[in-house]
Amino acid sequence: MLHNHAVRGFKSAVLGFAVLALLGCKDEAGQALDGGSVLYDTMIINAQIVDGTGEPRTKGAVLLKDGVIAKVGDIDPQSVTAGQVIDAQDRVLAPGFIDLHAHGNPLEDSYEGFLAMGVTTVVLGLDGRTAGVRWNSENDATGQGLVHWLQALKDQGSEVNVVPMSGHGTLRYQAGIGAKAESLTPTEISELRSRLDADMEAGAFGMTTGLEYIPGLLAEPSELVALAQVVGSRDGIIMSHMRTEDDDKIEGAIEELVAQGKEARVHISHLKIVYGKGAERAERLLDYIGSLQAQGIEISADIYPYIAGYTGVAILFPDWALPPHDYETVVKTRRDELAAYLSARIEKRNGPGALLFGSEPYSGMTLEDVANEAGMDVADFLISIGPDGGSGAHFTQDASTHDVLVASDLTALSTDGAPGMRHPRSTGTYARLISYYVNELGALSLEAAVHKASGLPASIMKLEDRGVIRAGAKADLIMFYPDQVEPTSDYVSPFSLAKGFDLVMVNGAIAWQDGDMQPGRHGVVVTR
Repeated sequence: MLHNHAVRGFKSAVLGFAVLALLGCKDEAGQALDGGSVLYDTMIINAQIVDGTGEPRTKGAVLLKDGVIAKVGDIDPQSVTAGQVIDAQDRVLAPGFIDLHAHGNPLEDSYEGFLAMGVTTVVLGLDGRTAGVRWNSENDATGQGLVHWLQALKDQGSEVNVVPMSGHGTLRYQAGIGAKAESLTPTEISELRSRLDADMEAGAFGMTTGLEYIPGLLAEPSELVALAQVVGSRDGIIMSHMRTEDDDKIEGAIEELVAQGKEARVHISHLKIVYGKGAERAERLLDYIGSLQAQGIEISADIYPYIAGYTGVAILFPDWALPPHDYETVVKTRRDELAAYLSARIEKRNGPGALLFGSEPYSGMTLEDVANEAGMDVADFLISIGPDGGSGAHFTQDASTHDVLVASDLTALSTDGAPGMRHPRSTGTYARLISYYVNELGALSLEAAVHKASGLPASIMKLEDRGVIRAGAKADLIMFYPDQVEPTSDYVSPFSLAKGFDLVMVNGAIAWQDGDMQPGRHGVVVTR
């Protein structure tokens, strides 16, 4: 007997026990199944299955048991015993999205905004900063920061699945090297290698670098290659915020990464071309990356679908005004030179109106607005607040260039976002992928967009049981009507949640439904 129960926009049912007849169903090996008596946790019927591989969608049903996809196929719901039946009502059923570049700490932060846009797994520890580990703290001096954080996360649970990475900058501080500008000694290199190896033994999937920031920008290529050898020995990946994303230097920055790619798989974080303009410029860069892949370099990239980045104002300052240099001394002895540098840098980055502060006390104001309110020249204002004076959205990219990069089959999607970050990418990235690049621009098919957000990231990270809908994969699933998906956040209101992702399941449990978080912390620490 079938008992129907309305469940907030879905038809859900509890089925009585019966002998199963699985019609057209397949097991993990793809063999037909002829009945059984298994009680499944959930059956999803009448779904348009976009499986994450990029292949055309199919109409069918999915059975879940113990957090795993048990069967996928043409299933007669009257013949299957399941604790819960969800009628997709012709919605798309897709794998949960995997965010290759995220920030924050699931022990302290809510990832509600990520779940609301279909993200079920985040990669943490990017830009050279190991997640949950504080630089220069006494506890970090033991080198056990990641181990302790991962154990705490396993004990408490997480709203989303977490793929951990070891941060190069964190390793430097843990080893007592910090912002040392001189070449590292063999002993110091050995210490970094040992700590990185311990992090990977603890569960890190590889190492990240932040080479535009202290201390990463102080690292010499030989240091990074030595660490790449450790990553490669454990079949890990290096994910790099490269030294520059400027139009005239980006290929050179990729070449530095390629040197590490001779030792390990390498990945470009948030690919972009600052100052570059036009679709043709993007095509040249993509051709270059494709040529590296053709040469056998295992290189990949992620990208977020916005033309403004988000980072601190330190990116405007010259290296000689950043640690280990003393900023106060620089201001006293080289103020005119610093002001001239800042003026030129700001102008090159589309002017003071192209920086929208996201940090207090200037949140929601442009650099131009703030300087005018203070009655100061823009460069003088920046000098007054210094490199640590705030962060915000920097509008430095050309839309026609960026759209080509986003639509390329070489790039996977990411947010580079975090809970509480004042940038719409933290709440709108995946909704924008579908609403703009699929529905409005037509640059991607829905199948290609889903692959870019699920199957491709899983392949890059070698997550064999996530990012696809198939028997044996983890039951991270999302459900939506494509034409109802939309981001509602913008640069002025960055915390408004995405709309249209009606159901989000993490390891088989409902984590988000019809606009609301559901009880429980269903995410896990993903292991290699």
